[in-house]
Amino acid sequence: MSRTLRINGKAHEVDLPGDVPLLWVLRDEVGLTGTKFGCGVAACGACTVHVDGVAQRSCQLALEDVEGEVTTIEGIGTPDNMAKIQAAWVEHQVAQCGYCQSGQIMQAASLLAENPKPSDAEIDEAMQGNLCRCGTYPRIRAAIHTAAKMIEEA
Repeated sequence: MSRTLRINGKAHEVDLPGDVPLLWVLRDEVGLTGTKFGCGVAACGACTVHVDGVAQRSCQLALEDVEGEVTTIEGIGTPDNMAKIQAAWVEHQVAQCGYCQSGQIMQAASLLAENPKPSDAEIDEAMQGNLCRCGTYPRIRAAIHTAAKMIEEA
């Protein structure tokens, strides 16, 4: 079935069955490979994107259930114009292997949109579904606090 998706501010026409996960639409049909496949059961957070500003696991979100604007990691900043959350990630050298980082950043951006001054406990709670095999959780938390300050000062 043909449908139009709004992804990162652009319309994309896709002709796929409704039960295809959004993750595969993004990666295989649209060519946005920043969203990663991790576990396939929405348990690791590597595939996190925003749908109308809310963090969603794209591996378990069927195409037919997508309503609203989809934002991927490619849609929140560029190397020349990074989002504040991305700049904070660089400042704190969060990434080691980097595989989970797009999902981590998307989840953190959603948290900051809902709660501009989260406590450590609130960060831990919001980020608990995003796994990092490298264990950079302290740097992730520090980067979120830095991004919150950057957003507040802007």
